[in-house]
Parts: sequence; structure tokens; C-alpha cells
Amino acid sequence: MLTTRILAVSVASVVLSSSSVASSPNLSTYRQFQFGMSLATVSRLAGITSEGRVLHQRPELIQEVMWLPPLTTGTGAQGDSARKLLFGFYDDQLFRIAVTYDREKTEGMTVEDLVDAISAQYGPATLWANTAPTPSGLTSDVSDKIVAHWEDSQHSIDLFRSSYLSTFGLVAVSKRLDALVKVATAEAMLLDEIQAPLRAIGREQRQAADDRVRQETVRQVNKKAFRP
Repeated sequence: MLTTRILAVSVASVVLSSSSVASSPNLSTYRQFQFGMSLATVSRLAGITSEGRVLHQRPELIQEVMWLPPLTTGTGAQGDSARKLLFGFYDDQLFRIAVTYDREKTEGMTVEDLVDAISAQYGPATLWANTAPTPSGLTSDVSDKIVAHWEDSQHSIDLFRSSYLSTFGLVAVSKRLDALVKVATAEAMLLDEIQAPLRAIGREQRQAADDRVRQETVRQVNKKAFRP
């Protein structure tokens, strides 16, 4: 009898544990995009035809590509809530998704309205009573303020609001890849600083060579046409 009870408790614990895991919010995806996807895969899913913009080539390749959701026209058409999405890639792995929501599509909505909608997918959020500045590099404007946060061991999501434009945005990152990006970006900036004098010398040498070629071309033309 005791063995049966222990077995029953063990089975119940496994079931509850499995149910908890299954119901845990998945912060590794945003819409159909999943962290770690290649640029080609993201471009195919979003219908992006432009090539990614290279931010750094060394020591690691860091790229970004923008997606502008198609506008929906017609009576009663709502269109996409997002105005643009900016995808960041580290060594051809999606590490960051920055979303700017359409101002008209969020007009009149409160912070709580957006938090409720996002929490339906990612679970309860942590809210700041006093909004705090966003971490460096997440958004393009110092007036952007984080108003809600979601996090697990591998991913982080911030909902922010621009006090200047009164628009909302969302930034989702893979913590592991984002940490690698920060290191690679610091190294790239250091390499640029070290190599800047050499590049300046190279530009001067190329300019001097171009000037010599131009002067010689002009000399030959004028020499043939000159009449004393």
C-alpha cells in the first residue's frame, strides 16, 4: 500500500512538472521568427528582398536587416500593428528583434493595454513604477523609456515608449548571442581605432597616386596642344 501511494505521488509530480514546463511562456520567438535563425530564413519568412547591412565584418560578422510590413488598404482594414522590424544577426544568427509599433495603430492605448496583449503570449511582466532609461544600444533615442520587462534564463524582452514621439516599441534579445555581440562590437571598435592611422595613410597615398596620374594626363594633353 505504501509503495502504491509513493508511486502515485511520483506520477502526479511528473505530470504537474510536465504541465508546468508545457505551459511556460516561450520567449525564444517573436511571431514566426525564432532566435538563432539565419538571415536567409528570416528574409524568406518576412518576404525581405534587400540584403542585410553589414555593421562589422571583424572579428565577427554583425548584420541587420529591416522589414516594413505591407500596408493594408480598404474599408475597415486594420493593417499590421508594427510599422517596422529591425533584425540583428551575429555570425548569421538572429540575436535581436527591435519593433517599432505604428503610432496610429496604438493611438489611445495605455501601457497597461500593451502589457496585457504582450503578456498573453509571454506571461506576466515586471513593470517599473518609475520608468527607467533603456540599456545602451537597444533603441535609437535617449528619450525611450522601458515600461515593462519579460525575462527568462536565455531571453529578454523590453517594451519601451518614446516620450518624444509618443510611440511604443519592443526589443527582444537572445542573452547569449547579445553578450557575444557586445564583445565583438567592442573589439571591432578597438580594431578601427588601431587601424585608423594606417587607413589614413593609405588614403593619402591613393590620393597622391591619383593626383600624379591626373597631372601626367593633363601634361600630355597640354604638351601636344601647346604652341609657342
